[in-house]
Amino acid sequence: MSAKSETPSANSAADAAAPAAGKAPSKLGALLPVILVVVLAPAVSWAVAQFVLLPQLKAELIKALPADAATAAASGAPAHAATPAPAAPSKPEKGDKEGGPSKKGEATGAQHSYTFENIVVNLAGTMGTRYLKTTFMVTGSDPTLRAQFEANRPRMIDLSLNVLSSLTLADLDEPAAKNILREKLGAAYNQALGRKVAEQIYFSDFVVQ
Repeated sequence: MSAKSETPSANSAADAAAPAAGKAPSKLGALLPVILVVVLAPAVSWAVAQFVLLPQLKAELIKALPADAATAAASGAPAHAATPAPAAPSKPEKGDKEGGPSKKGEATGAQHSYTFENIVVNLAGTMGTRYLKTTFMVTGSDPTLRAQFEANRPRMIDLSLNVLSSLTLADLDEPAAKNILREKLGAAYNQALGRKVAEQIYFSDFVVQ
């Protein structure tokens, strides 16, 4: 009778051990994804940073750099600041001596002048009721111009009065009245001096009253 009573208890122990053995593998399978995540997460993060984020960041930096620096960065060569080329030494202008100011009179010819101031004449055909008051300068390249006009001043003034007093109001109304008057005065002076001394005449005052 004792042998028969022990058999059921042994079977019960075996039956209890079987479920316990089946639960152990199931817990390991549930933890396996967590283990994989913990182990693989650093490797995945490193790969993403190395092959995705860093290339994109480098590309953005290259775009932001100047052309020369971007080319050097893309090729891996160090970028160097551009060195400005030295300025070429300025050449002195023609006519200058060792960079000094040029003398325009030597290149174009010095101009000499003589001024007639406040010449007043009655206009022809006005019965002395209208007159012309003028100041003008005679210029030319002859270095003796002023000396010749000074030496012949009375004659030059008389010539000026004769030319100016021959003008009428109608003459002065002409569009080119002053140009015609310049030609007449210059011709009278040069004829009196025997050669072309007066080349141009400039009016600084010209009043008809």
